[in-house]
Amino acid sequence: MRSIEIRQPGGPEVLTLTTRDKPAPGASELLIKVAAAGINRPDCLQRQGAYPPPPGASDIPGLEVAGEVEAVGASVENFKPGDQVCALVPGGGYAEYCTVDASNALIAPASLTMTEAAAIPETFFTVWHNVFQRGGLKAGETFLVHGGTSGIGTTAIQLAKAFGAKVFATAGSEAKCAAMRDLGADLAINYRDADFVEAVKEATDGKGVDLILDMVGGDYITRNYKAAAVEGRIVQIAFLRGKKAEVDFSLLMMKRLTHTGSTLRARDIAFKAGIARELRQHVWPLLSERRVLPVMDSIFPLEQAAAAHRRMEDGDHIGKIVLDMS
Repeated sequence: MRSIEIRQPGGPEVLTLTTRDKPAPGASELLIKVAAAGINRPDCLQRQGAYPPPPGASDIPGLEVAGEVEAVGASVENFKPGDQVCALVPGGGYAEYCTVDASNALIAPASLTMTEAAAIPETFFTVWHNVFQRGGLKAGETFLVHGGTSGIGTTAIQLAKAFGAKVFATAGSEAKCAAMRDLGADLAINYRDADFVEAVKEATDGKGVDLILDMVGGDYITRNYKAAAVEGRIVQIAFLRGKKAEVDFSLLMMKRLTHTGSTLRARDIAFKAGIARELRQHVWPLLSERRVLPVMDSIFPLEQAAAAHRRMEDGDHIGKIVLDMS
């Protein structure tokens, strides 16, 4: 099979098209003939040498795929060859074939193309766990997401609105703010022109927001504490501005805030299977009706994986970047 390997840690140019043996599924696994694979920022970190795959995972980058089941392991009961699926994988997505534990795969919504389906798993699993399971977002609450035009951000805006929250989002241009409003954001804040703390305070009559999803870190941490409501929650999923910061923790105490965080890739199969079950129950109907959709920025052929990474890292994309295996 054709696949992409990381020749050595470095820039996008280290991504190399190569040929490897097709993997064989284990007893509980599916072998997927991959039609498309999503690009995610953790892939870029892995390429740079900063985010190694967990033990036992493929060194081939790629955390989400969509395609057709070619073979099933001996103990698999809920899938059969020919099924169209999408799956969250711990690695191996940038290849024409990929294996995954069957519990971490879902039948792809028939309303979606394979490239759209490939844009679902990493972002929807991440948002569901961090916004709804860990963050506990409820209908009627206020929610702020930073990086609102990223794959995570565009998914978070749509799901939070679908489940009845009032949504605020930040981005760095007027075009991106317009895109967030089109997705349903009640307030789109251009962080280059406005202080998001003041903007959310004004929009909430001084109360602040109930939940913040942050992938920025750095100086945003104390600012998030200022923007949060009393008893508010902040969920940390990345640190684009740095993982170290000087933080005024008195705000956390005085407001009785909860600041938590998580990573998904290293969690075990059973944990991810639990998220898959909840997505199937609560989110798949929305996808099937196209009430919620992955926002597609661009599609690259497999051999242009380096260009796809450059697109991710230039920061201009809105939504998901996907590799097409055809």
